[in-house]
Amino acid sequence: MALSRIRFTAVFLLGFLWTQAAMAQDLQDRVIEHRLKNDLTLLLLERHELPTVATNIRIKAGGVDELPGSTGLAHMVEHMLFKGTKTIGTRDYQKEQALLEKIQTVGNALDQAERKGKAEEISLLKTEFQKAQEEHRKLVIKDEFARIYSENGGVGYNASTSKDVTTYVVNLPANRLELWARLEADRMANPVLREFYSERDVVLEERRRGVESVGASRLYQEFLATSFLAHPYRLPVIGWESDVRSLTPQKLSKFLETYYVPNNTVISIVGDIDPKEVIALVERYFGPIPAGPPPPSLIVEEPPQKGERRVQVLFDAESSLYIGYHKPNIPSREDYVFDVIDALLSDGRTSRLYRSLVDEKKIAYSVSTSSGTPGARYPNLFVLRAAPRSPHTTQELEKGIYAEIDKLQSELVTPRELQKIRNRLEASFLMGLNSNSGLANQLTYFQTIAGDWRYILNHRRILGTVTPEEIREVARKYLTPENRTVAELLRPKTDNGTKP
Repeated sequence: MALSRIRFTAVFLLGFLWTQAAMAQDLQDRVIEHRLKNDLTLLLLERHELPTVATNIRIKAGGVDELPGSTGLAHMVEHMLFKGTKTIGTRDYQKEQALLEKIQTVGNALDQAERKGKAEEISLLKTEFQKAQEEHRKLVIKDEFARIYSENGGVGYNASTSKDVTTYVVNLPANRLELWARLEADRMANPVLREFYSERDVVLEERRRGVESVGASRLYQEFLATSFLAHPYRLPVIGWESDVRSLTPQKLSKFLETYYVPNNTVISIVGDIDPKEVIALVERYFGPIPAGPPPPSLIVEEPPQKGERRVQVLFDAESSLYIGYHKPNIPSREDYVFDVIDALLSDGRTSRLYRSLVDEKKIAYSVSTSSGTPGARYPNLFVLRAAPRSPHTTQELEKGIYAEIDKLQSELVTPRELQKIRNRLEASFLMGLNSNSGLANQLTYFQTIAGDWRYILNHRRILGTVTPEEIREVARKYLTPENRTVAELLRPKTDNGTKP
């Protein structure tokens, strides 16, 4: 019976992968690309298995696009765009508009008074500010976007901000697509930054709970700040606390005007659609939104690293380790090679690092790698992360990791091992095509980051051409002591020299 089940599973998996592979080959012909006159890019794919659609809106704006003193701006904008528009989230926008202007004026004055420490002025402004906010609350309909989507069968309504991009997603019944177009076009054209100051407090609390109180987050923050000296990849997406406190509605409005424009936006819709009808729908609702000037290009370049950098974070948590190496971004040939190295070192329980450090030496509790940290728009890092198994130390883990890197630099990967990695990468890619939302996500991501969604197809083809010699040469070129940054999370010692 067990053998029969295994055979059935194998046949089922092969059949599934064959079907997915055929679909992947069809992407070239099946994905429809349409560009509106305002330069918004629309990507469509028909999949009629279920009467649903996955929508994905990708804005090419993230933490990397912020100026010093305004970190956290992209993330704050994402939060604020859940608050509604001139017609959504308000009981009377004309009355609300006057109150919002007053709240902004008093709020800015209160921020300045608090920075200067003027106690008497702070007290008077707080009273005026709280009174205006109480009046404003009477006009606000909270979470109306979410309610409308929920009442119309929407699921997965969410957004996220990264170093490179900001993304808005929701899955809907296919017959609710016009509702989506009306809501999202309105959000792009007529956002209202209501409840700004209370939401700023929410973000500050998010930072305290998610970064300052979590050892792993503190370590990651320090690791990036040490790895990059000039490039904004060094800055936290959520922002430094002092910067978040200084954010204003005016700064958010300027960011919106600069980046939240059709010519900086990619939309994908995957599912039970008629492409001609969807194109007409998107033209009707998004077409009237005017394009903006091209967003400014980032001119800062990270200088080459000339020696190892190290940083320690003392925190009452289990020890862990980050090791990062500077590397090129897509579409560099070497970036493809790093994708193979990534899988070779840590993809699954048979990977080199897991087998060596977790199974055999038993010095690691966990180990992983990633190629493309913290983003992919610009040159980035190949990162190794590990946590020691007690009573072993981060120093022991470092030695074990470097031993595996030495093997990459001195020995050629065997053809059998390389083929196994290619198969795993292929299977992982094909599994990612299984859901509408997963495919919609990949389409907008690579259209935004690589400039062409077809990177998805080229990536598979080029990975298949990576050679053992290339892996060795890339490891020798980039995985060097002078190109690495090491960050350790360690428990502080007590006065008697022991850990608390």
